[in-house]
Amino acid sequence: MAFNPNAPLMMEILLKDKGALNGAAQEPFPASGPSATPWLNILKKCLLIASAATAALAVAALVVSGWAGVGSVAFGSAVVVVFFGLSLLVGHIYGRKNPSGAIGVFMVTYLVKVVGFAVILFTLGTPTWLNGPWFAAAGVVVVVLWQATEVVTFSRQRLLLYNDPAEPQDSTGSAGDTK
Repeated sequence: MAFNPNAPLMMEILLKDKGALNGAAQEPFPASGPSATPWLNILKKCLLIASAATAALAVAALVVSGWAGVGSVAFGSAVVVVFFGLSLLVGHIYGRKNPSGAIGVFMVTYLVKVVGFAVILFTLGTPTWLNGPWFAAAGVVVVVLWQATEVVTFSRQRLLLYNDPAEPQDSTGSAGDTK
């Protein structure tokens, strides 16, 4: 393969933003920087989907079972939202400080939540106004939609995979000498 002195120019042309509007300068794409924690964005989208599902189920419960059904749907949805939302909130807060340690924090948070919610639900017992089928339906629907939203939203995140050093290193492995 022969040396081509125009190779850098051709590479720059290939990396131009061809989608820029006519009046906008067509510049090369900037290099991506450090990734922000995705957890708060995922939490917002999950809350939006869970709220829409809860509203739809509450309307159906009102028509079929009255206000007890609406309360049961709200309670079932709230349990799921608090249970799963705590993990994303803790991930957001801790992920900014130590992104690589977020998975360990998720595991500890999950253990605390399972034990805590079990204690609360067993201590609280079943309220007399609770409509079991609407409570269960809300819980199942919101869990399925929440998990699907988490997976889809997380799969669409752009995360920085390689953290290249800011300064090129010489052959000895140390940063360039600045005298």
